[in-house]
Order: sequence, then structure tokens, then C-alpha cells
Amino acid sequence: MKDKVVIITGASSGIGKACAEAFGRAGASVVITGRNAANLREAAAALTAQGIQNLPVISDVSLEADNRRMAEETLRAFGRIDVLINNAGISMRALFEDVDLDVIRKVMDINFYGTLYATKYCLPHIIKAKGSVVGISSIAGFRGLPARTGYSASKFAMQGFLETLRTEMLRKDVHVLIACPGFTASNIRNAALSGDGTAQGESPRDEAEMMTSEEVAGHIMKAVQGRKKYLILTTQGKLTVFLNKWLPGWMDKMVYNAMAREPDSPLK
Repeated sequence: MKDKVVIITGASSGIGKACAEAFGRAGASVVITGRNAANLREAAAALTAQGIQNLPVISDVSLEADNRRMAEETLRAFGRIDVLINNAGISMRALFEDVDLDVIRKVMDINFYGTLYATKYCLPHIIKAKGSVVGISSIAGFRGLPARTGYSASKFAMQGFLETLRTEMLRKDVHVLIACPGFTASNIRNAALSGDGTAQGESPRDEAEMMTSEEVAGHIMKAVQGRKKYLILTTQGKLTVFLNKWLPGWMDKMVYNAMAREPDSPLK
């Protein structure tokens, strides 16, 4: 990673911030993006304190123009783009029959179109560098999760896009990684949208029992260095992907029961 330039979207907290620290400590210059200027400045200051060269760019991934500007500012500052980590994302929690469709549109705009826009404007430079495009997806991109219709749909879409891109880039030596961390201790569940679009606020899961963002970031960096195609973390995640392929009907019941046990679950 020495002297590489790594862009990480949604990097003011959670997995994105941890990735900025991991890649930065390995010698990369990192560009971090986020919508909240104060949080982004705080993350940038923390990176600078660790001796990590960084560029904070206030950007909303759901806006095409912001992604174009992100790539342009990176090139002005560093002259190249080696790795793009599409990390920015948002979740939701509501049954489809109860959800406002604007909630699903917002989730798709951030999780899917954000990945599409960022990749579009960074890809020409990643091709020159024979670099990497990374999508931080989810086990929900392999197995639909009840009460997360919009979130699962966005991750399925992201994975389909990246798998296709990987195939298109086969002769151009561009690496494409689909990373599925499983349940990770971060603020994504606190910021998840409810059926009417308001933030959920409290996580319905025990965050203390989950893999930390720092652990996930370490695995992602190793996967980029090893140019892996998929990264599926946690035993639960690996089992879910495997069993869903071979026993989909049984998994419908298992996943339903597991999600119904969450506090205040909309499933009955």
C-alpha cells in the first residue's frame, strides 16, 4: 500500500474510518468522504495525528456531481487513484407492506447508485493503476432479510454490478472485491431508517458481541493486497451463504425466526 492513493466513501465513522486508518498505517494516502462536515473534520484530524496523509472531501454519494468532484479533488491532490472502497451505506427496518417507498429509494440511491457513481468517475484512473474497486456489501446481498427489503435489494444490486464489472475488467487487470462483513459493531443500525424514514435510533442487536470495525478493516486490506474476489466474514455469514444456496426453503424459516427474535421486531 505504500504510496498508493485510496478513496473511502462514508469514512467518518465505522468500517470506513477503520479502513482509512488501516490503509493509512500501511503507507497509503487516503481520501475520506462523508456528508457531515464536523464528523469528517474530526476523522481527518485523527488520521493526521497518526501521521496518515489524508484529504477529507465533503460529499454525498447519492449525488452524481459530488462523486465527480470527489475524483477530481483526489487527482488534484495526489495525481492518481489506486483503490476505491465503496463503503458509504444506510440500512432500513420495516416490513415492505408498511414502508414508505421513498425510504427504499433513499437506500438504493446511497447503497447502489452511490457505488455506481463513485466507480464510474474513479474507474479510468484505477484502470491506469491496475488497482482495485471494493464494495462493502453484506450477507444481505446473498440472502434477503425480512424487514430489510430495501437494504437487501440494494446489496443484491451492488453485488450484481460489481460481479459484472469484475468480468468486464478481466483483461485489464483491475481487481474487484465484494466484501461481506456480516454483523459488525458500527452505527449503521442506529442510523437505519424506519418505515416512515426517521432514524431507528437504537440498535436492535447486541453490538458488543459483533466483530469490530477495526477487525473488518484488517481483513479488507488483506483481501485487497491478495486481490481476492469475495470476502465473507464470520461463521454465521459463511453458513448463511452456504445453506441458502442448498436449502433455500429451510433458510426462509430460519431467517424469519432469527429476525423475529430482535427487540421490537415488526415480524410477528
